Amino acid sequence: MSYVIFFIVSLIIPTVAIAVCPLCTFTVGAGIGLAQYFGVDDTITGLWIGGLMVSMVWWTNIWLEKNNITFYGRNIVVAVVYYSFAIIPFYFWGIMGHTLNKYYGIDKILLGIVIGSIVFFAGVVSYEYLKNNNQGKAYFPFQKIVMPVAPLVILSIIFCYLTK
Repeated sequence: MSYVIFFIVSLIIPTVAIAVCPLCTFTVGAGIGLAQYFGVDDTITGLWIGGLMVSMVWWTNIWLEKNNITFYGRNIVVAVVYYSFAIIPFYFWGIMGHTLNKYYGIDKILLGIVIGSIVFFAGVVSYEYLKNNNQGKAYFPFQKIVMPVAPLVILSIIFCYLTK
């Protein structure tokens, strides 16, 4: 529920520039819902959860920075809070930590979250790097969306075959 409230508030509050676009975040969120609906493997769902967590942490830290809200370890605290809100309920619901829900001994959702977080973050950072080296312009239309989301799509396809 907190994600829905944050998403609605982020749409209402005008921003000059944000590092992770709202469409990316919405796409990742929709990907999670669709994956669960269609019975997609938990590793793939974890990829999209990881991408969503990176997006939400990034947005929150930018919002805190713009509003001059600073405290010691802010970036880490925000990340820990979001990841805790995502991961802890899975343990209580029995979705994570189940002995039959592992891929090579690692919980499928946790594995997906870690890998998804890394590749989504790498996509966002790569986009920013390329844009900065091109006079602040994207190389192609929708590059800001494609670069963070494409790795999640590619890894989803790969894990689809690996986990069958």
